[in-house]
Amino acid sequence: MVYLSRLEHFNAAHKLYNPNWSEERNKEVFGPCSNQNWHGHNYELIVTVKGQPDPETGFVIDLKKLSNLIREQIINKVDHKNLNLDVPFMQGKLASTENLVMEFWRILEPLISSISSAKLHCLKLYETPRNFVEYYGE
Repeated sequence: MVYLSRLEHFNAAHKLYNPNWSEERNKEVFGPCSNQNWHGHNYELIVTVKGQPDPETGFVIDLKKLSNLIREQIINKVDHKNLNLDVPFMQGKLASTENLVMEFWRILEPLISSISSAKLHCLKLYETPRNFVEYYGE
């Protein structure tokens, strides 16, 4: 099995805020991340697929097709957006990195299978250089 990864980048704003809680409870749990005026991150998304290289091309997946898919389905929808307000697939969800990466998986997993025999293996989403999540579709 060969694992191949593609790195993409986007910038987005959000706030962590549970509308069912008081302002005090939100500040207690989320701290400055619940700021009413939002805050932003320079996100890094690593998409890893797995499979066997095609005997005719040597590719697990065509990286240009993978990059185009990620950009069209994810990056163009979140880059320079407010995740809480501007991104339809995040409506009604807390805009945590954990929820965001799970939505990315939901979108990408069936589409990757449509362009290759490769399977989506892992998504790694960096919110900051020190804070990131990994998701394996479980």
